[in-house]
Amino acid sequence: MTAWQFGFHDFDPDDEGRREALCTLGNGYFATRGAAPESRADGVHYPGTYVAGCYNRLTTTVADHEVETESLVNMPNWLLLTFRLNDGPWFDLTQVDLLDHEQELDLERGILVRRLRFRDRQARTTRVVQHRFVHMASPHLAGLETTLVAEDWSGTLTLRCGIDGNVANTGVARYRALGDRHLVDYHTAEISPNIVVLQARTSQSHIRIAEAERARIYLGDEPIDAKRSLLRHANVIAHDLTVEVQRGTEVRVEKIVSLHTSRDFATTEPVAESVEQVRDAAGFDGLCRSHSLAWARLHRTFHYGLSMSEAARQAVHLHLFHLLQTISPNSTDLDVGLPARGLHGEAYRGHVFWDELFILPTLSLRMPQLARLLLHYRYRRLRQARNAARDAGFAGAMFPWQSGSNGREESQLLHLNPRSGRWLPDHTHLQRHIGIAVAHNIWHYYQATGDDEFLSDYGAEMILDIARFFSSLAQYDHSRDRYVIRGVVGPDEYHTAYPGRDRPGIDNNAYTNIMTAWLCRTAVRLLHELPAERRDELTDALDIRHHETDRWNRIAQRMFVPFHADGIISQFEGYDRLAELDWDAYRGRYGDIQRLDRILEAENDDPNRYQASKQADVLMLFYLLSAEELEDILTRLGYPMPAETIPDNIDYYLRRTSHGSTLSAVVHAWVLARGHRHRALEFFDEVLASDIHDTQHGTTNEGIHLAAMTGGVDLLQRCFAGIEVRDGMLRFNPLWPTELGPLELSLRYRGLPLTIKVTGRTITVRSALGPAHRRVTCACGPRTVHLGPGETARFSLEHPPRGGDPTAFPP
Repeated sequence: MTAWQFGFHDFDPDDEGRREALCTLGNGYFATRGAAPESRADGVHYPGTYVAGCYNRLTTTVADHEVETESLVNMPNWLLLTFRLNDGPWFDLTQVDLLDHEQELDLERGILVRRLRFRDRQARTTRVVQHRFVHMASPHLAGLETTLVAEDWSGTLTLRCGIDGNVANTGVARYRALGDRHLVDYHTAEISPNIVVLQARTSQSHIRIAEAERARIYLGDEPIDAKRSLLRHANVIAHDLTVEVQRGTEVRVEKIVSLHTSRDFATTEPVAESVEQVRDAAGFDGLCRSHSLAWARLHRTFHYGLSMSEAARQAVHLHLFHLLQTISPNSTDLDVGLPARGLHGEAYRGHVFWDELFILPTLSLRMPQLARLLLHYRYRRLRQARNAARDAGFAGAMFPWQSGSNGREESQLLHLNPRSGRWLPDHTHLQRHIGIAVAHNIWHYYQATGDDEFLSDYGAEMILDIARFFSSLAQYDHSRDRYVIRGVVGPDEYHTAYPGRDRPGIDNNAYTNIMTAWLCRTAVRLLHELPAERRDELTDALDIRHHETDRWNRIAQRMFVPFHADGIISQFEGYDRLAELDWDAYRGRYGDIQRLDRILEAENDDPNRYQASKQADVLMLFYLLSAEELEDILTRLGYPMPAETIPDNIDYYLRRTSHGSTLSAVVHAWVLARGHRHRALEFFDEVLASDIHDTQHGTTNEGIHLAAMTGGVDLLQRCFAGIEVRDGMLRFNPLWPTELGPLELSLRYRGLPLTIKVTGRTITVRSALGPAHRRVTCACGPRTVHLGPGETARFSLEHPPRGGDPTAFPP
C-alpha cells in the first residue's frame, strides 16, 4: 500500500466490522459501509447505508422506563449482489477455500476494490474483482462492478443483483434492547427488464426513501441478454441473471443505483426521481471518470504535501478522505449537522455533538461554505434551543448536548454499562458548554472568513442568545462577590455529581466558567462592532437592554474560577478534595483503563469519587485559547496566572486522565507541543492510529471518530505549523517538528488562495494570482506583511531579518 492506498490483505471475520467502517464510501449526501456485497448483518458483516439528516424516533420500554430514541436510519442495502455456480449454494466466504482476499481503498479516486480467489467444494476455482464508488459529483448515484472469471471450470453462473430492504439499526450491541425497525410501508416494482425499485418510509418522521437499480451484464466486453428472473419477496427485489460460461470466461455485471428521499430539493417524488436518474446514468466507467475528477478537485483544495513516514501520510489522507465523505460540496444545500461518528455507523445513534469545534478550523480556511452550512444547522434549531432554555427556567438559547432532526435534546436518559449489564441514569445532557462551542465556532468562522453577512444575519443572534442563557445560568454569590454556575457537567464526562449527593451536576466547572467569561465579553464586543442599524434591530428584536449587557460585563470580570491551593486550576469546585486513584493498580489489573468509568461501576464503585478524568477538561482551555487570551481573561477576572504555571497544570491533569475519548489525544498533543515535543508527537501518533488500529478496542466498527480524525489534521495546521486567524490577521507561529519533514498545504483566507510551506521555525506564504485589490494581512511574531495576489512572503522566527518587517515580493 502507498500513502494514497489503504486496505487489507486477508479476511478476518473478527475484524470485519472495523474494516467495513474504515472502507466506507460516501459523498456528503449518503454513505455506505465497506461490507461485502453478498453479506447480510450476521455478527460478522454489517452492511449499512446512511443518508445525511434522515432520522427517525422509536419508543421502547427499558428498565421499566419508556425511552424514546432518535437514530440516523439504516437505509435499504443497495449492495446486494451474490452468485452461485450451477445449482449450488449461494456464495458464502465461510463455505469455500479462500485462496486470496484483499480490499484496497483508493483514497485518491474514492474507489473501493475487492479481489478474491476461492475454490469451492467441487474444486472449482473462481476469481472475483469488484469496484465500488459512491459518486462525488452526482450525489444520488452509486455503482458496483463485479467481474468473475471461471479459471478451471465451465457451467452455469447465476448472479442475484438487487436491493435488500430487510435492514434494521442493529449495528451497536449495547443499543439492541432499544427499538431498531425504522422503515415501514415497503413497495417494490420492476420498471423494465433491467431496472428495479424499492421504496419505504420512516415510521415516525415519514421520510420517503427510494432506491432504483440498473443492472447490465457483459461477457468479456460485449453486452449480453442473460436469462432473467425476478425475485420479489420479504422486502427484497432482485433479478437472477443466468449465463453459460466456459473455462477462462470473464463475466462482468455493472450495477448502478440511485437513492432519493422526500427531503431532497428540486424533486417531485423519490421513486420517479430515482428511476429517471438511474435510467439516464452513464455506464460504470464513465461514472468512475467524473467521480474521480470530483475527488481531484477536493484534493487540490485540501492539499497537504507531507514528508512524514508513509504510514503517517496514509493516515492523514484517510482522515481527510472520511471528513470529505461526511461533509462535501454536495452537503452545501442540505440541513445537516456533523454526526460524531460520521455516516459510517450507528454509534451515538448518528447524533451531532460538539465536533464542529475540532473540524471547522480545517473547513473554514478551505471551503468556508461547508463551515457556514454547519452553523446554519444550529441557527435553524435556535427556536428549539430557546424553548429548551425556557422550559428549564432560563433565558436565551440552550443548545442540546446531542442533536438530531429538529434540535431537541437527544441525550439518553439511561445508558448501558456493557461490563456490568446495568442500565444507569445518564446526566450528560448537563453539558451546557455545548452552547459555548456553538458561539466559539461562529466567532472563529467570522474571524477566518470575514463573512459579515452571516455574522449580521445569523451569527450575532445566536451568540447573543447563548450569552443570555449563560448569563441566566450564572448566579451571583454574595459571599464571594462572584458569579457561579452550579449543576453542570464538564467536558470530562466522568463527573456527573458529587459523591453521596443525589442532585446531578457539579459546581463551577472551570472550563465552563472561564469560557462563559469569554462568551460574555465576546457578546459585548460583538454589539459594539455590528453596524448601528443591525445592532438596533437585534437589541429590539431580542429585547436586550443596558442592564443585561452590564450584567454580561460584570460576569466577564467577576466569574468565579476554582483553584487548588498550589495554583492549579481546579477542574471544578471540590475536585482537589476527591480521592486519588491508584492508577498503577488499575492498569495492572485491567491493562486498558480508557473506560475507567465502566470498570469502576462494574466494581460497584463510582468515578465521581476520584480525581480521574475521561478526557481533557481544564486542558481544553489551553486548546481553545492562546496563552495570551487565557492570561487576559483570568487577569480581568482577578486571577493572575503566570505563564510558567501552565506546564504545572498540564502535568497535573495528564497524570489523572484515562483518555477514554479519542479527542483526549488531540488536546494533549496540542498542549504539549510547545514544551514537550516528544510527548506531543506520541499523542499525535495515537490520534493517527486511533481508528486505523481501533485503539479503543471495538468502537471503530460502530463508526469512525470524525472529530479526532480531523483534529489530527488540524494539529498539523494550527498546532505544529502555528497557523491561526486572530485580530483580522493570518498569524504564524511555526514550531514544526523536524522529525516530520517539511510541510506544504493549501488554504483560502478571505477569498485569497494561499500555498504555505513550513520547515522548523520558517514559513513561506505564496498567494495565487487574482484581483489586485484582494490583499490579506499576515503576521509572524511582531512582524506583519500585506500580501497581494501573486506575491510571496517568508517569515523566520529563527533568523528574523534586520531592520524590520519582511516584505512581499513577486514569485
